Amino acid sequence: MKYIECDVSELLDKVDKIVFSDFIRAAACRIGQVLNVHDIALDVGVSDETAKRWLSVLERSDIIFYLRPYSNNLLKRTIKAPKLYFFDTGLVAYLTRYSAPEILANGALNGAILENYVVSEIRKSYHNIAKDCLIWYYRDKDSREIDMVTESDGELHPLEIKRSVNPPAGLTNAFAVLDKGSVPRGKGALICMRPELSAIDSDNFIVPVWMI
Repeated sequence: MKYIECDVSELLDKVDKIVFSDFIRAAACRIGQVLNVHDIALDVGVSDETAKRWLSVLERSDIIFYLRPYSNNLLKRTIKAPKLYFFDTGLVAYLTRYSAPEILANGALNGAILENYVVSEIRKSYHNIAKDCLIWYYRDKDSREIDMVTESDGELHPLEIKRSVNPPAGLTNAFAVLDKGSVPRGKGALICMRPELSAIDSDNFIVPVWMI
């Protein structure tokens, strides 16, 4: 079967450029959220199938990527949908019309944009050293959530990302849900705006964003 690759420039020759620009902006406004194709399609007035096709083009063009949910046979209440991110956080800021850093810092998407930055930079670091990118997120039907879960040397490492200098230590409580799985839990971390590396306890670090 012959497969014909379609990149963004080819797509723009076939569709209304304004509608497609609105579509990318609608996607950028949902970074760090569980993917809901119907909501994005509804925002710009296209069909769900069209939205799926356009998202596929953005993914193949390395503009967006997905973080899949972590699950195993012992964690049966996890949700199945991925979360949406952009490789270029600066592009997200442009698309969401933040014209200056101080405006972005006080904007409604400041936490989501920080999360996008951290997730994308960690993913890039794996790619840059040609290693498998074993990164997921965790969320279950009881609303327990972990922003990122990485696997290294046979252990799971839970990570929370917060735009705060002093995030509450209780954020690590959700990490214990991984103990119910079949892979042992290793060290975890809160990634935040604190200027120096520190620790909550012997099992969980506080990591400054600038170290990512």
